[in-house]
Amino acid sequence: MVEARHERTETLDLRLSESAKQTLQAAATAARKSLGDFVLETALREAEARLPDRTVFHVDTVRWEALVAALDAPPRRHPRLERLFREPSVFDPKP
Repeated sequence: MVEARHERTETLDLRLSESAKQTLQAAATAARKSLGDFVLETALREAEARLPDRTVFHVDTVRWEALVAALDAPPRRHPRLERLFREPSVFDPKP
């Protein structure tokens, strides 16, 4: 887990209802933490739980081998794309 106390240089303002704050404060007290520590650690834990599926991908052997084969294959020629790159662009300076 990301260290919640590591170099705290940034701030985050949060508006919430009185009942939400009371609930968070009660949970922080039960965890024997300050409100700020409790909210930060809980938010970081939730963020870390949601990120792996966006940064780490698990594939079976068949799909992995297909991916590696596709990456290792020589590039295919695309005549229309080649023609497009030969044509002057609207961003090219006028002669």
